[in-house]
Amino acid sequence: MSSIITNLKNLRIPFFSSFYVYFDMGTSNTRIAVGEKGVVYREASYLGINTNTKEFLFFGQEAKTIVGKTPDFIKIIRPMSSGILNDFDAQVEYLRHAIDTSVRPYMAEFSILKPPIHGITCAPSIATEIERKAVIESLQKSGCTQVTLVDRALATAAGCGFDIFSHEPKLVMDLGGGLIEMSVISGGGVVTQKALKTAGNNMNKIVANYTYLKHGLVLGENTCEDLKMKLLNFDNQEDTINVRGKSLETGLPKSIKLKSSDIRESLISQFHHVVDATRELIENAPPEIADAIFKNGIALTGRIAGVKGIDKYFVDELKIDTYVVDHHADATIYGLIRLNKTPEKLYKIAIS
Repeated sequence: MSSIITNLKNLRIPFFSSFYVYFDMGTSNTRIAVGEKGVVYREASYLGINTNTKEFLFFGQEAKTIVGKTPDFIKIIRPMSSGILNDFDAQVEYLRHAIDTSVRPYMAEFSILKPPIHGITCAPSIATEIERKAVIESLQKSGCTQVTLVDRALATAAGCGFDIFSHEPKLVMDLGGGLIEMSVISGGGVVTQKALKTAGNNMNKIVANYTYLKHGLVLGENTCEDLKMKLLNFDNQEDTINVRGKSLETGLPKSIKLKSSDIRESLISQFHHVVDATRELIENAPPEIADAIFKNGIALTGRIAGVKGIDKYFVDELKIDTYVVDHHADATIYGLIRLNKTPEKLYKIAIS
């Protein structure tokens, strides 16, 4: 009798059980995770459309690699900007493609009746009610029957391994591509927060402007991002890369050597902005929170957290222990997975 009950508990009936899918819709990269399978989709947040036929042809990394190389009738779109959804129709097409290629195969075991997809996602605190509603509707139109939305800062903190319902304040600095968020998490909510739009994508433009002014060389966006990730470090390590672009003087191809010190010189002011914003956040926080931050340190997440020596840089500037968390680039998506392991707590912090 007990074995029958156990089998009934383990039986997955599509009518009564949801298929949980987690979405981290970032400005630079989109990540999707499925149930216990982990992250099954990790692609650039780009897609290409044929403006003549209105057909979407390229998605993800494929679309990103052809930026600046397409004819006039092929337009490359980035649906997300500074963490906010700004092209609804393009995002719906992108999500449909991502779900079809990465999620549907895991639903093959349900040969007759497919379970409803329950999407769990997040949005930054700076998003308005309308912008949050757009995120929910984009997932609904992409195939999700139900959508749960939480604050991105809470999901990221959970992905760092923190108990977000604890009353021990934690400061998380998310160094993303579209947005840099510094959030103090305590008691299941965001106590205080600052957000900067001078994030990874903006840094790419600054690198392009630097090479334009100093070396008379015009570089593409992808080239600048590649330079930033390969050369930038705060360990005083001097790496060199040969880079080719278009000469401002002649309009012909031109090669120069760029060093790590060049990239540091171009971007150091941006990191000073981050330091100033973090210092201001801590200074304006109540004494109890400031004391907890000093004791617990600052957790770094996001792709830029992978820059060598960045933790030491913040330690030197802020005089507070700073460390890079495990899986720093995927902290938000792992946080969504972790939150759903205790659904009653997830619904306490759900925005919708």
